[in-house]
Amino acid sequence: MNSLPSKPTRKDALDNRDRILTVAREAFASSTSASLTGIAKKAGVGIGTLYRHFPTREALILELYRHDIQQLIDLAPALLAKNPPLTALRLWFDEVARYGRLKYGVAEVIHAATNAGVDDEYYGPFVAAIGVLVDAGAAEGSLKPDLDPEDVLLQLSVLWRIDPARDGEARATRVLGLIIDGLRAAPPSSG
Repeated sequence: MNSLPSKPTRKDALDNRDRILTVAREAFASSTSASLTGIAKKAGVGIGTLYRHFPTREALILELYRHDIQQLIDLAPALLAKNPPLTALRLWFDEVARYGRLKYGVAEVIHAATNAGVDDEYYGPFVAAIGVLVDAGAAEGSLKPDLDPEDVLLQLSVLWRIDPARDGEARATRVLGLIIDGLRAAPPSSG
């Protein structure tokens, strides 16, 4: 017997899937213990529909991760096309911080599924997105030359540890300011 396809093809099935993902993203950002029944209800679908798309809580979390990481990867060159490199980097970092608030409560699921990042198919493209941004800033002169994108990623990884419930947004903003100051070719003058 043939199993269900991994990706829905009917428009209504795609719409249901998108609504589930949207509601789940909001629900997990508010509480990592959000119930799947509550997510289904708020998305306007039955629990069976949710389970057809995402057979486990982990499957739902991983799909959110994949979607959000791909959006961040795609955002880097789009921001560079519309902004100076330093501005593009800051805007991208702000989006990474927003994503970090979602990842905060579900990081252990993502790390387990990706073997702590070793088996993460998005690692290389994510590092490459950072590279695009820092290379553009270095070429333009606003960032230090020869920045290692993996070093920048290590700095950003602190965002996954900031508790959103404990003034997380303000703390992330301060931390990102420190990171950017460290990446600048010439630190801002203090006088």
